[in-house]
Amino acid sequence: MKCINFDRAFERYMAGWMKENSEKYKDDMDVIEDMMPDVYLEFLQKPADFLDGVAPQNYFEQFDDADMLVGWLCDYIAQGVPVPDLLLERITSLGESAEKSLLALLDRTDLPEETEMTVVSLLREMESQAPMQRYIDFIASLEEPSDKGDLCAEALLSMGEAVVAPVLAALSGAGQAGRDIFADILSNYPGDDRIYDLLVERFSMREEKRALFASYLAKLGDDRAIPMLKEAAQSPDINYLDYVEVVNAIEELGGERPPEREFSGDPYYESLRRV
Repeated sequence: MKCINFDRAFERYMAGWMKENSEKYKDDMDVIEDMMPDVYLEFLQKPADFLDGVAPQNYFEQFDDADMLVGWLCDYIAQGVPVPDLLLERITSLGESAEKSLLALLDRTDLPEETEMTVVSLLREMESQAPMQRYIDFIASLEEPSDKGDLCAEALLSMGEAVVAPVLAALSGAGQAGRDIFADILSNYPGDDRIYDLLVERFSMREEKRALFASYLAKLGDDRAIPMLKEAAQSPDINYLDYVEVVNAIEELGGERPPEREFSGDPYYESLRRV
């Protein structure tokens, strides 16, 4: 299928509209910018020569073959043509048939990262829980952070408490980056010692991310972490920004604020003081 550049088509339409209305709006760019949503809606609704007389908003509505539409999405990305929102909206509107086509793509290992990310985003928008285990397995395999891993984590978070048991089951085989991501997900679900133990482990092991894991501990709400956090707050090598986050976590968990410390010379403290 031909990959039509809808962005470029709208740019041409907008340029023509500005030319026609230059006298009316006196080239006032603020007013023109405010008008852009209305102009875009007009562009969507107006029959277009570049679509053989079909209005852009109706173009992809002509097709209901999910495999074909998902393949078209892949072609857009492969050819470097901006993927039209209208195509994405049509795919998600097809429901179960589109879900099946998108899940088939997740099983492939030859896709560009952009395609993978788009598929994950679409399945999340469709509120699909079918790829839950795929996302968990991918995150567990990570030794380094990745954009796809973050997107999979966001999708898992949107699935709610159903992810807790399979994520906990995956912990024993997870790499370091995966354990970090799982800590983020699980910190939303208090009441399980395994989750508390994971967050304590990550806080203790990942000194370069102390502020992040302190915030997770605060979110989990388990006050058993207070002594460990107080000890970290008094550590001679803690920087000012980490100290602030650790102290915030202590207070959120109901602990007393530690004694104030001197941070003169700390680059973060000095830069903030100069602001």
